[in-house]
Amino acid sequence: MRTLKLITVFTLIILSFFNCSDDDSITLEAIESELVTNLFAPTERDFSTNPPTISGEFVKFDFSSGSITTSETDWDIAFRGTTILVNGGATTGLAQEPQRNGNAAAYLVNTTFENVTEVDESLFVQDSGEGLAIPTGSDNGWYNYNPPTNTVSPLGNTIVFRTADGRYAKVQILSFYKDAPAEITPQIAANDLDHYTFNFVYQPNEGEASFN
Repeated sequence: MRTLKLITVFTLIILSFFNCSDDDSITLEAIESELVTNLFAPTERDFSTNPPTISGEFVKFDFSSGSITTSETDWDIAFRGTTILVNGGATTGLAQEPQRNGNAAAYLVNTTFENVTEVDESLFVQDSGEGLAIPTGSDNGWYNYNPPTNTVSPLGNTIVFRTADGRYAKVQILSFYKDAPAEITPQIAANDLDHYTFNFVYQPNEGEASFN
C-alpha cells in the first residue's frame, strides 16, 4: 500500500512537471508597435539623361530590431527614394540594389492600418525581374506624385510584410518629408524629401499571423 502511494505521488509530480513545461512552451513574445521618424533614404537623380538616371545606396531596415542595418543578410526591407525592396525573390536590375537572401515578401491593402489584423499568406509577392512586390509609380503602390507641386503623398494604405525569416509586419507610411510637416511647401518639396516617417507593427512569434 505504501509503495502504491509513493508511485501515485511520483506520477503526479511528473505530470505537473510536463504541464508546466507545456505552459512555458506556448508563452508568446509581445507584439511590437513603433513609430520610425526621418529614415533618410536619398536618391541620386541625374536628369541630364532620358529617362533620368537613378542611383544611390539602398537603406536597409530590420523589423526585429526596429532599426536601420548595414548587414548584408539580416534585413527585411530597403528604401531608396520612393522605392521599397523586400529581402526575398530576385534582383530586378536596379542600380546598387542589395542581393536577396531571405524569404521576405509584401502586399498592399487599401484599408486603414488599424483594420489590418490578420495576414493573408496567399497575397504575398516577392521582388523579381517582372517587377517589385511594392509597385513604383504614382498611385501604383504606396504614394501619389503631384507633378505641378512636385510632391509625394502617401495614399493611406497598409503594406503587409513577411520578413526575411518568416515573421510578419505591417507598415503605414505617414510622410516622405523631414519631420513629417503638415503642409509641403515648395522649399520642403525641393530640399527635405526622401525622409520616411512610418508606423509599424511587428509580430515576433513564428507561425503567428495575427497583429492582435
